[in-house]
Amino acid sequence: MLRSSPARVLDAGDEDAVRELLATDPVGACMLAGRIETHGTATASLGAPLWGVYAGRRLDAVCLAGANLIPFAQPGAERAAAAAFADRARRAGRRCSTIVGPAAAVLPLWELLAPSWGPAREVRARQPLLAISGLAAVPAEPRVRPVRAEELDTLLPAAVAMFTEEVGVSPLRVDGGAGYRARVSEMVHAGHSLAWIERDEVLFKADIGAVSRDACQVQGVWVSPQHRGQGIGQRGTAAVVEYARTAIAPVVSLYVNDYNRAARAAYERVGFQQVGTFASILF
Repeated sequence: MLRSSPARVLDAGDEDAVRELLATDPVGACMLAGRIETHGTATASLGAPLWGVYAGRRLDAVCLAGANLIPFAQPGAERAAAAAFADRARRAGRRCSTIVGPAAAVLPLWELLAPSWGPAREVRARQPLLAISGLAAVPAEPRVRPVRAEELDTLLPAAVAMFTEEVGVSPLRVDGGAGYRARVSEMVHAGHSLAWIERDEVLFKADIGAVSRDACQVQGVWVSPQHRGQGIGQRGTAAVVEYARTAIAPVVSLYVNDYNRAARAAYERVGFQQVGTFASILF
């Protein structure tokens, strides 16, 4: 194992250093940057500890240890950071459902954690991270719009279907789905859940799941099975890009499984380009 400085829990005094680190890759760090911008770096306000590894006075890496374990590191510092974070994570025990983030930070961390935390339910080692900062290359579907609060019960079955299809387990298996419903409701009220709804049927949906000043990340893209193969996903995603660039952040990103060739081709037609690679470890 590589020698490294120990990871410690960061606090409000580390916020400037954290922001400086995350600013080196606004798209790759979007999930963390949005949380820091809203809540700062103290555990009490974040709702979970943020671990950090310093090299002298320079912050080289951080890892949010919440419902998801999200590491981020300077290029070249990933393996040393992984050793420090793995030591802390082993002592804390696994409390997350996923390890997710840039592959260069996630995979070395999982390599060290696998003997004590494994086996994982699934390892998705190569997930292209895509981004677009200009106009979509296909026409936007005009019927895609932010979901209204009174449409939550219409949206929820589609959201559950999307989650189950994408993650491989139902979000209803824990607490009867109350936590998942609350998360969907939160995105609806924030204007971050978009859909094409006709006669109480959801044809297309997508969520803007992470938001920072510089970038946002689209998640949960889904087309009703009986309406697939008609270009709805492309036009719907183009509408989400148009809305997000106008109302939320200048750069729109998402990550996709490398084996999902149809989705990758569709996103390429919309105008997304690969800017990095993510990885996800699912438990």
